Amino acid sequence: MTLPPPCLTDGKCSSIIFSFGALWMCIVLNPHCKSEQKAVWLRQLRRWNSVDVCPWEDGNHGNELPNLTHALPHGNPDSSSRPHRTVFTRAIEACDLNWQDTHLQRIITHDLYTHSHTHCHHDNHDGSGALFDARGWPLWHEHVPTACARVDALRSHGYPREALRLAIAIVNTLRRQQQKQLELFRSHKKELLLKGMTSVTNMEGWVGHPLDPIGTLFSTLMETGRVEEDGGNAFLDFSGSVSSAKRSEPHLFPAQHFLDDGQSFVALAVETALIGLGQQRVMPDGLYAQEKVCRNEEQLLAKLQEVELDDTLVKIFRKQAVFLLEAGPYSGLGELLYRESVPMHTFAKYLFSSLLPHDAPLAYKIALRAMRLPVLESTAPSGDLSRPHHIVSVVHNRYPRWFTLSHIESQQCELASTMLTAAKGDGRKLETVLESIQKNIHSSSHIFKLAQDAFKIATLMDSLPDITLLKVSLELGLQVMRMTLSTLNWRRREMVRWLVTCATEVGVYALDSIMQSWFTLFTPTEATSIVATTVMSNTTIVRLHLDCHQQENLASSARTLALQCAMKDPQNCALSALTLCEKDHIAFETAYQIVLDAAATGMSYTQLFTIARYMEHRGYPMRAYKLATLAMTHLNLSYNQDTHPAINDVLWACALSHSLGKNELAAVIPLVVKSVKCATVLSDILRRCTLTTPGMVALHSRRNSGKLMSLDKAPLRQLLDATIGAYINTTHSRLTHISPRHYSEFIEFLSKARETFLMAHDGHIQFTQFIDNLKQIYKGKKKLMMLVRERFG
Repeated sequence: MTLPPPCLTDGKCSSIIFSFGALWMCIVLNPHCKSEQKAVWLRQLRRWNSVDVCPWEDGNHGNELPNLTHALPHGNPDSSSRPHRTVFTRAIEACDLNWQDTHLQRIITHDLYTHSHTHCHHDNHDGSGALFDARGWPLWHEHVPTACARVDALRSHGYPREALRLAIAIVNTLRRQQQKQLELFRSHKKELLLKGMTSVTNMEGWVGHPLDPIGTLFSTLMETGRVEEDGGNAFLDFSGSVSSAKRSEPHLFPAQHFLDDGQSFVALAVETALIGLGQQRVMPDGLYAQEKVCRNEEQLLAKLQEVELDDTLVKIFRKQAVFLLEAGPYSGLGELLYRESVPMHTFAKYLFSSLLPHDAPLAYKIALRAMRLPVLESTAPSGDLSRPHHIVSVVHNRYPRWFTLSHIESQQCELASTMLTAAKGDGRKLETVLESIQKNIHSSSHIFKLAQDAFKIATLMDSLPDITLLKVSLELGLQVMRMTLSTLNWRRREMVRWLVTCATEVGVYALDSIMQSWFTLFTPTEATSIVATTVMSNTTIVRLHLDCHQQENLASSARTLALQCAMKDPQNCALSALTLCEKDHIAFETAYQIVLDAAATGMSYTQLFTIARYMEHRGYPMRAYKLATLAMTHLNLSYNQDTHPAINDVLWACALSHSLGKNELAAVIPLVVKSVKCATVLSDILRRCTLTTPGMVALHSRRNSGKLMSLDKAPLRQLLDATIGAYINTTHSRLTHISPRHYSEFIEFLSKARETFLMAHDGHIQFTQFIDNLKQIYKGKKKLMMLVRERFG
C-alpha cells in the first residue's frame, strides 16, 4: 500500500494535514499488517518527518511564533526544551506496537471472556494493572489515546465487533480508574486541602487530543446498531487468516455481557463522554492545539445533546457529577484546580441544563464550581514539587499564553448568564450566583454584558419587574463602574448611562445611593454631566412617580454631588454644577464661589468665558463681567493670530463691559491691551467702542452720561495707542519674510492701518511718517515700495 506524500506547504490543506497522525496510526495498526509493509511505511514516515516544513502536532512551526512559543516558560518545566512532535511522530511510534498480547487477543475475539472463563487466576491482582475488575470483566491498561487508536484501527479495517469489545474494556478500565482515583484523593484530602497543593496527572488531555480517544469510544459505542445488522461479516483471527464464517456464539447482542443491568451502549457512550469532558487536563501549547480542545469539546457536546435523557441517563449524570465534585485533582471540577488546566465552562453549562429539571442543587454546585478561571487569578495554588512525574505549576502571576482566552471568557460569561436566567425569582440562588460572578469573572465587558442580560430578564414581562434580579443587575453594574473607573474603556459612557437607567428601575433609594458614593463609581465629569443631570430630569421624576418631598430630597443629593465634583474638578464640572444648582440660591452661590476660587490657577480662559456667557444668559451681567475679566488675564493673542477662536469671546467681553458703563469699560481695556497684540482685533474693539455711548444698553437702569467717549482721553486713548503700535509691529514682522504673492494683501493691511491712524488727532502726520520710514528701511524691496507709493504717496 503506497500513499502519496502530504502537501506540507499548502495552508488550505492544514485541517487535512493535522489528521494525518490519526490516519497513519490506523494504517500501521492494521492487525494483519506484515512486517515488510510496516518497514516500508516506517521509512516513508521518517522521511516525511525529517522535512523542515513538516507540520508540528500542536500547529506551530519553526519560528512562526517565537515570542509566544519559546520566550515564556510554561506550566511544565520541560516543555520549552523537549522536541516538538510532528503530525507523524505518533504513527512512527505506533510502528513498535503489535497485537501479540494474549489478554488483548482474548478481549477482542471473545464476547464471553471474563475472569471466571480464564485459567490465569494469577493475572487478577489488586494493583493498577489488574486484568479484570471486581465483576470479573476484562480491563485493558494502556495509554488511553493509544488504546483508542487500536479501536479506531479495528473499525477502519472492517472489525466493528472487535472494536466494540476493546472499547468496552477500555471504558470499564476508565470507570475503575475513576473509583480508584476518588478513593486515593479521599484518603489524602485533608492534607491536600490544608496545603492548598494540586497537580495534574494527565500529561495530555483526552478531549482535543490528536487521536481523539473519547470521540472514538463514543462513536464506537453509539454505532453498535450497525454491527447487529450483519452477523456473518468477517471476524478477526490472530492465527493469521481472515474468516467469513458465521459466528457460533449465542444469539446475544455483541459484548452485551459487559453492561450493567438495564444499561445500554448509548448510556455507556454518554458516560464515557462525561468522563473525558470532566478530566482535569493542562491547556496545550500552540494556537491550533488550543482551538482543537475547544472545537472537540463543542463537537462532543453537540453529539450528547442529540441523545434524549431518560431515567437511566439521569442517574449516570448524577453519578458523574458527584464524582467530578469530589475527585480532587483528577477532575476539572475538583476542589483544587491546577492553574492552567482547561476550564470546564462549556461542559458545565451542558451539565447544568441537563441536571436542572432533575436535581437543581447538584446542577448549581456543578455550575458554580466550574465558574473558576484560576489562570487569571493574581495568585494560584502552589504545585506539588514532591511528585516530579506530574505537571507542576511553577510560574505564577503572568498573563497566560492562551490564544483562546477570549473564547473561554465568553463561555464563562454564558455559563453565568444561564445560571442567572434559571435563578430568576430565587433571591438566595441569585445572591450565590452574583458572588461567583464577582469573584471569578475578570473582564469588565463580560460583567457588563451579564448586568445587561439580568436587566433584560428582570424587565422582560409587562408586569412588575423582578426586583431581586434587578438588584443583581445593579450590583454587577456597580462592579463594572469600579473596575473601569481608573482604566480606559471605550464603552465607559454607555456603561454609566446604563447604570443610571438600571438604578432608576430599582428605585429612588438606588439613585440616592449611587450619588452618595459617586467618587467610588464615577469621575467628577461623569457624575455631573450624566448622573446628576439624568437624575434631575423630568423623565426620571415622571418614571419614579415622585412627590414634591421626594423630588426635593433627590435634587438636594444631586446638588451636593455637583458641588463636590466642582470642588474636585472645577475645570470640567463648574458649569454643570451651576446649572444643577440654579433653583437653590445657597447652592448656586456656593458653586459661583468655587468658580472664583479656581479662576486664578485652575481654569483656562475658554472655561471662564463659557461660564461668563452662561452668567449673562441667566441674568447676572456683573458676575459675567467679573468672570470675563478673570478669563482675560489668562489670554495671550499674538500679532498674527487674527483667526484665534477666543477672538469672539474677547469682543463679547468688551461689548459686555461697554454695555455696563464707562467704569467697567475703563477697567477691561487695560486687560485687553495687555492680552491682545493682534492689530485687527484691537481696531475692531476700538471701532465698536466709539460707535455708541457706554452704558446705553446697561441693565438695572444704570445711569450714564449719554456722551461718546473721547479718543484723546483714557481709557480709549490707551486702546488707540495700543492699536497703532500693534499695526506698526505687525507691519515690520510681515515685511521680514514677505513674498511677492503677498504684496497686494500687505497693501490692503496698510489701508486698514491708515484708518486706525486717522482716528488720532495727529493721525495723518503719524501715518505719513510711518510710510516714510518703511520706504527708507525697506528700500531694497523696490517693487513693494513702488506699490506703497502708488497707494499712499
